[in-house]
Amino acid sequence: MNKGVKINKETTLSNNWYTLKKVDFSYQLDDGSWEEQSREVYDRGNGAAILLYNKNKGTVVLTRQFRMPTYLNGNENGMMIEVPAGIIEDESPKASIIRETEEETGFEIKDATKVLQTYTSPGAVSETLHLFVAEYSDTMKVHEGGGLEEENENIEVFEVPFTQVEAMVKNGDIKDAKTIMLIQYARINKLL
Repeated sequence: MNKGVKINKETTLSNNWYTLKKVDFSYQLDDGSWEEQSREVYDRGNGAAILLYNKNKGTVVLTRQFRMPTYLNGNENGMMIEVPAGIIEDESPKASIIRETEEETGFEIKDATKVLQTYTSPGAVSETLHLFVAEYSDTMKVHEGGGLEEENENIEVFEVPFTQVEAMVKNGDIKDAKTIMLIQYARINKLL
């Protein structure tokens, strides 16, 4: 079922942090007729995220940081527990997540395995998220992590037993979709 789409007009509504556009378009219906529609699309670039796991210890590395959109939508203190993640810059998704892993967690990994690719919120956000897993060990820790000061990152890094992480999803302490997807991937594929 390949529908026709014609972009009629794009209007930039904001280009402050990322780009918010209004897109006016024609969409072909099943009967062959065309319908005029308009949507707002938020383009923040594509991203990558990773679940760092240690089989021997049965642990994973997570981060905690303030997220304004969640605060505005009822997350009492705005803090979110997540896997390390970031925007893909002028590099491959794998190179990006290896760089982000060190910046955020202080762990220097040499490789990562891509396991999933997803649209995070396809009704409004253009982002594709590349999801990775990688094993880590204590010897890979090269600094404390916490993110980059020039990016105003204030990231807490902590190591958690996988059994506790699964309980954190069940009790609602972890609400971040990419984190839940990677935890489920680890469980289904018996990484830990």
